[in-house]
Amino acid sequence: MTGLSASERQAALEKILTPARIVPVLTIDRVEDGVPLARALVAGGVKVLEVTFRTEAGAAAAKAIIAEVPEAVVGIGTVLNADDLERAKALGARFAVSPGATPELLNAAATSDLPLLPGVATASEVMQSLAKGFSLLKFFPAEQAGAIPMLRALAGPFPNTRFCPTGGIGAANAAMWLAEPNVMCVGGSWLCPASDIKAANWEVITGRCIDAMKHLRRR
Repeated sequence: MTGLSASERQAALEKILTPARIVPVLTIDRVEDGVPLARALVAGGVKVLEVTFRTEAGAAAAKAIIAEVPEAVVGIGTVLNADDLERAKALGARFAVSPGATPELLNAAATSDLPLLPGVATASEVMQSLAKGFSLLKFFPAEQAGAIPMLRALAGPFPNTRFCPTGGIGAANAAMWLAEPNVMCVGGSWLCPASDIKAANWEVITGRCIDAMKHLRRR
C-alpha cells in the first residue's frame, strides 16, 4: 500500500510539472542515445523528461539517464497497465504518464507511491479519474480531441482540474496552450525530433530548447 495520500501524490506531481512548462516526450530507439539526449535537453533548460516505453530501448535508456544525468527529472510514459507502472517505479522514475485511463491502471496508481498523470480525452474520462483522486491529467490527443475549445469546455464542469495537453503541440502553438488557465504544462516531441536524435545533433536540440524557453518566458 502507498504511504502517500491522493492529495500528496497530486501535490508532488504538480510541483514537478508546473514549473517545467514543456515536457518533451522522448521515444528512444538506441540506448546509447539516452544520456546525451538528456544532457542536451537539460543544457537547454528543459529538465523534466518523459521517456516512453514505446521502444525496446526505452526502459534501459531511462535507467541510464536516471543514473548518469542527476539534473534530469525523469518520468516514464506510455504506461498502459499496472505492470508498466510497477516497472516505471522500479526504474526510479519520479512520475508516470499514460495515454488513457483504464480502471485497472487508475486502481493501481491509487495504491502506488509513484504519481501518475492519466490521459483523458472526454468528460467521462475526467470524471473517472477524479473519482480515483486524480485531478492533474494529460489531455491527449490534444489537437485531435477538440484542441483549446474542448479544453475550455472541460473547464466549466471541472474547474479544479489541470491539464498537460499533448498531441499536435509544437513551437507554433505551445504558448497558446500554456496561456490557458487550466494548463500546467504541455508535452510534445518537437524539441528533439527523431531525425536529430538519429544524427546525434545534440547542440541543435539544446539550442531549440533555449529558444523555446526564452519565448515562453517572454509571454
